[in-house]
Amino acid sequence: MTTEIYRDAWGVPHLRADDARSLARLQGLVTARDRAWQLEVERHRARGSSASFLGPDALSWDLLVRRARLDDTARRCFDDLAGRDPETADWTRAYVDGVNEGLRETARAGHACGLAPEFARVGLAPGRWEPWTPLAVWLATHLLFAGFPAKLWREEAARHLGPEAVGLFATDGPGTSGSNGWLVSGDRTVTGQPVIAGDPHRFVEDPGVYQQIRLACDEFDVVGLAVPGVPGIAHFGHTGTVAWAITNAMADYQDLYRERLRRTGTGTGVEALGPDGCWRPVARHTELVRVAGEESVEVEVLETERGPVIAGGPEGLDGTPGSRDRAPGTPPTPGAPEAPGAHASPGTPPLAVSLRCPPRVTSDLGFQTLLPLLRARRVADVDRAFDQWVEPVNVVQAADTEGGLLHRVAGRVPRRATANGTRVVPAWEPGHEWTGWHETPRAGVTDGVAVMANQRGPAARLGVEFAAPHRADRIRTMLAGRRQWSASDMRAVHTDTRLASAEPLLERVSALDGLTGPAAALRERLLRWDRRMDADSEDAGRYAALRGAVVRRLAAHPAFAALTAPPAYPDVLLPWLALLPRIGFALEHLLRAEELYGVDRQRLVREALEETAGQPAAPWGDTHRLAPWRALPDPSYRGPALAGDHDCVLCTSSVPGATDLAARGPAARYVWDLARREDSLWVVPHGASGVPGHPHHHDQLPLWLEGELAPVVTDWAQLTKESDHG
Repeated sequence: MTTEIYRDAWGVPHLRADDARSLARLQGLVTARDRAWQLEVERHRARGSSASFLGPDALSWDLLVRRARLDDTARRCFDDLAGRDPETADWTRAYVDGVNEGLRETARAGHACGLAPEFARVGLAPGRWEPWTPLAVWLATHLLFAGFPAKLWREEAARHLGPEAVGLFATDGPGTSGSNGWLVSGDRTVTGQPVIAGDPHRFVEDPGVYQQIRLACDEFDVVGLAVPGVPGIAHFGHTGTVAWAITNAMADYQDLYRERLRRTGTGTGVEALGPDGCWRPVARHTELVRVAGEESVEVEVLETERGPVIAGGPEGLDGTPGSRDRAPGTPPTPGAPEAPGAHASPGTPPLAVSLRCPPRVTSDLGFQTLLPLLRARRVADVDRAFDQWVEPVNVVQAADTEGGLLHRVAGRVPRRATANGTRVVPAWEPGHEWTGWHETPRAGVTDGVAVMANQRGPAARLGVEFAAPHRADRIRTMLAGRRQWSASDMRAVHTDTRLASAEPLLERVSALDGLTGPAAALRERLLRWDRRMDADSEDAGRYAALRGAVVRRLAAHPAFAALTAPPAYPDVLLPWLALLPRIGFALEHLLRAEELYGVDRQRLVREALEETAGQPAAPWGDTHRLAPWRALPDPSYRGPALAGDHDCVLCTSSVPGATDLAARGPAARYVWDLARREDSLWVVPHGASGVPGHPHHHDQLPLWLEGELAPVVTDWAQLTKESDHG
């Protein structure tokens, strides 16, 4: 049996084998060679064992993963897959076999060859992947993707400020999510065939979260962006006759339940109060989490009939390992109810929080979609494949060479009470059960264009909070400005930096009177500013400085004091509960609301403008720099300057008021041309190799920074053959 590895000029692997199974093994092998350290980090994160070599900073994540039972859910889903789709299960095993072979190569080569130097730094040896590990990696990657911690924030905001705060702080104002996808039909292109383009925005990681790859065998020949550790090409692919891409639909498909728990007998048993008023047994066991440089931590793993308990326990939330407990003797906020983990009254059991999500309920993760996607020839094939998708819930766009177009939601969203979508609901009250699954909506293509940028689109009835419409509106406006587009024209859309969400603050600035000196001059400059967040723009830098000053003043206002203390939830969930980012991302709503808890917003804006006017001006890119996530941080790293902002099409997200550094941004860019696949384009933030010092480790970064894209090579004669396997 013949397997072949080729590389293009950017080191992107092009793999060829006789059949799909052999190709899956080759994909796993090459991924382990290129990304051994990344794969092992992801395996440990999916198992909840990353603190064993990354240290105490990783402990809170590990505890969440253990308590959420991710590894056990992955095993269940794999067993279910093996029963319903033995071919895909065997294909996944072949990928894992390849990963294990590649990791053994890394271990044998050692570090003398310069392979994966991070292993030596932390004293870690590559471990063994199990058949279900790719499913665990997928679950871990998307555990927080649907943003269930936002329900904890809404609970806190409503508890302290009243129910109107839920809408006031909604991320339909400036938001943290940001993926763009657009489809242009053949009657709007120079070739007469469709073009699909976009850029998924996630945390920018090094190595990257997407792997450019080509998978070819007797059945199919697909180029696309794979997730390292997962076989096939799930999100963005081009088979030659059909192409597809996804964006986050912003659907709500994870529920949080407030649980009343109590210990029984000798203390080893636990019961939960159900909606029928009866106490029922809770599945319980303990696990030991190793922590490099510190004592191991024992975690109690509990699961009620709703789902795994992710925070709190029979002793309440303050007993949660890895959480910020209230200091002894510190009273609750005057006039506010006790924290959710406290006793409401003598004899009332303390509370905990459980998580309910579709894969845990159904033992199905939707991996049976992956092989049909690779085999797809037409839009109808892609459509049928995504009928089986589960998590995360995405909007899919697809087009084929015969004029077929697709714009739909894919994934599994439960039917349940409206309250489940907005808040943490009481497990002991009836009416919060799941009663089936929603049909996934479909949308049309209007005037030859479909756009999805996490706004209220096809999934509007399936979600609660969505991204502001600014990016989607801007993309539509740009696409409407030209009758015909080519693949190479899409760079202009990818790199657009106009910030529509600046208007509410600039309206407040415009209404200021009586300013003199530097403050008056700054006001005039900002009102003349073109609203573009270009890296070399001093006016963009001035606007960002003003915005940050306004956000900090609002966050420090006594009206919001009750939300400044972090509640007793695990540390890994606290970024969703921090006041300052919430104000920064909802600034548009907070500035335009008719009334804001008595806050004098004009005075705060005036003070912020005067403060900013007294500071030296600097281009936006001086402070707005790339800050990628690395498992082993490099304190000396100073990232390159970036253009864009969180509501620009070029969505490089910082946290207004806290930092201008951008941890989020385009994790890849792609343009799929249905006329000629070889005219398609792509780029990732760093490179094809995850090995520091490798020629292809960071060679795409200059392209990514400039908004350029590399060609998708499809001619095998233009590739360099690396080796034979057979």
